[in-house]
Amino acid sequence: MTEQPTPPPGPGFGPPPPQYAPGQPAQPPQYPPAHQPAPQYAPAPQSPYAPVPPHPAPAGPDFLAVDKRNAVVVDASGVAFEMSGNTLEFQWPEIRSVHYKASPDGKALMVAVVHMDGRFYECVVEAKPRTRLQEWFPQLAWVLGHYRPTG
Repeated sequence: MTEQPTPPPGPGFGPPPPQYAPGQPAQPPQYPPAHQPAPQYAPAPQSPYAPVPPHPAPAGPDFLAVDKRNAVVVDASGVAFEMSGNTLEFQWPEIRSVHYKASPDGKALMVAVVHMDGRFYECVVEAKPRTRLQEWFPQLAWVLGHYRPTG
């Protein structure tokens, strides 16, 4: 029986072949001597406007009604609806009016926003227990009156 030579190991095993071995290290970069000053660059131009710090919404009352799927938020920035994971936000300048009422069965709060261009959006939040609906009405009326006084 003749002994067969073992094949060379597959790629990834052993040292790289000579043609792939790293060459001689390159000469290190030449830096100016320490006593030589660094090059001077022109200063960055100054903006004629002062930087504007982030402006938080003014503090004020807010209203929140939440159920398992939906939510209504009314605060200093406007009205937001959360419906099954989707959020619609309306800023006060783009809101023509906000309306609310109890659902026909008396188990939910229905809030509608009428946009300045006439579009109409509605969110329904279930009130559990039912007595919560009677708590939401005066709260919502007071917060809306604060941001959108009538008269």
